[in-house]
Amino acid sequence: MDTFWFFIVACMVAVYVVLDGFDFGAGILHLWIAKTDTERRTVLGAIGPVWDGNEVWLLASGGMLVFAFPKVYAAGFSGFYLPLMMVLWLLILRGLSVEFRSHQENPLWRSFWDGTFAFSSTLMAIVLGAALGNVIRGVPLNAEGYFRGPLFTNFLPGGDNQGVLDWYTVLVGVFALLALGAHGALYLIWKTEGPVQERARRCAGIMWLLVVVVGILTTIATAIVQPNLYPTLISRPWTWILAIGVVASLVLVFVNLRKNAELPAFLSSAGFILCMLAATAAGIYPNMLVSTVNPAYTLTAQNSHAGELGMRVAVVWWVIALALAAGYFTYLFHSFRGKVKLDEHGHGY
Repeated sequence: MDTFWFFIVACMVAVYVVLDGFDFGAGILHLWIAKTDTERRTVLGAIGPVWDGNEVWLLASGGMLVFAFPKVYAAGFSGFYLPLMMVLWLLILRGLSVEFRSHQENPLWRSFWDGTFAFSSTLMAIVLGAALGNVIRGVPLNAEGYFRGPLFTNFLPGGDNQGVLDWYTVLVGVFALLALGAHGALYLIWKTEGPVQERARRCAGIMWLLVVVVGILTTIATAIVQPNLYPTLISRPWTWILAIGVVASLVLVFVNLRKNAELPAFLSSAGFILCMLAATAAGIYPNMLVSTVNPAYTLTAQNSHAGELGMRVAVVWWVIALALAAGYFTYLFHSFRGKVKLDEHGHGY
């Protein structure tokens, strides 16, 4: 059951990144591709019906983690206390920006919330990438299963004095920023038209080229920082399909962009993110929090899971909840299909 729940948690996180990722991407590009008030309301209208629902997957991921792997939850949430508070405030600022932006017609008021939306979305993407970098790199877990995680120390990975941010985790954060920005650009191409769509198309072409370049650098850096990840993947032939999926979906992004195939390009981007995160999870399994102090202190799916009976019973409730969530999101995206339009009040529909 521990392997199954490792798979569930990894899938929940991946789905969250794909769904809320295009929200972040829209925010990252908000000030660049939308110049007028109408254009900015169009961008917000494109994500307005779905952004808050997408964030539910983050709560669900945290809930699955605390239930299935309480030791990992306890160690991670205590060691990453400051970054988690940053995440909380960034999510709050994003929500306030979307909800408050159009409450006043004052240009200064709207410019402030537009800037807040772009700032919080950009920083949130970097923080998510840095979090992934910490999971791959490892943390200074001690014998009691806890660690102290300052925001940064000497910017060098490894050892018992490393911070949340170092040159590697910042690199992964930059890669996440580019990938989610490019993902959001494809979503806006799909959901908008006119000048916003044209600027999003230009941004997408540039950003996906940067994703390839920085992705190669990140791959090399990962081999240096965590040399066991790629040999583990190679030793498990069933994971090779994930690596193939990463490359194939990336190629399809460029092909569909060139063909102006809007929805296929967005789906290819989603496939790229899913395959990349799945390959990462497969490479670190069974580890969940690697100790850079002593490998014996590493928290794995086998030594940190909850009771067997509880995990078996929870599968039933998870399947029911997943079916309800899938049905809701299917209805939601179907209801708001097509290009976003603005009504006389400036609300998207």
